[in-house]
Amino acid sequence: MLTRIGGLLRQAESTDNPHEADAFLAAAQRLATAASVDLAVARAHTAGRERRATPVQRLIAIGEAGRKGLRTYAQLFLAIAAANDVQCDITTTSTVIYAYGFASDIDVCEALYSSLLVQMVRASDAYLRSGTYKEETTVRTVVETRGGRRVRTRVRRPVAAVTARLNFQSAFAARIGRRLAEAKQDAEQEAAAAAPGTALVLRDKQIELRDFYRSTSEARGSWRGPGVGVGHSSDARRAGDRAGRQARLGTAPELPTPARRLPR
Repeated sequence: MLTRIGGLLRQAESTDNPHEADAFLAAAQRLATAASVDLAVARAHTAGRERRATPVQRLIAIGEAGRKGLRTYAQLFLAIAAANDVQCDITTTSTVIYAYGFASDIDVCEALYSSLLVQMVRASDAYLRSGTYKEETTVRTVVETRGGRRVRTRVRRPVAAVTARLNFQSAFAARIGRRLAEAKQDAEQEAAAAAPGTALVLRDKQIELRDFYRSTSEARGSWRGPGVGVGHSSDARRAGDRAGRQARLGTAPELPTPARRLPR
């Protein structure tokens, strides 16, 4: 109803014919009276709907400096962003992500991240409690001093809990990224089949975002991903991938709104 009334007001204000303007205004007033809607509210509603969206920059707080596991949390957000037309810069400490995109796309990313982060942490905690990672060993390099010389030897040691957790969460995030990318591709193909001009609209959107990113971003260097300095656990990666396949991609009921910062 707000849209209908606002449309009539817009027609009344855009015509040069005073008789037409009076007719449109009267029609708008009749509808507004019947629906108990203020004309100013309807006018503001229409102006908001017709305002052209432009890309924005938003800061996403991943966690406090020094907290372990931030790289896998950041990897999860980056995977979600890549499937939702949002470009990102990230601090070297993985504590903050600078998201560049349209506000509605960033909102989707934050809502998905809030839900999937909870699922990822819960699933990895459950995996660690199962203890199956303890049955696996990994090769490590040990440095020893022998006869005044430093000697490096490769030994097999049990997989540490922190190694299992990081491998699990990294595989989870990677699987989520692939699922979202596939869903995006399917949605775009369906939209293009229904409306032939969709591909051109999406291309224009990508160009606008790219230009905005280039003119706004001050990033230098490259981010060190979650695999830096982390041992390998095949069992944990397989378990994380399975959990990523089973994760819900909707917003979790316990988190109805996007969370900007992780709880302590």
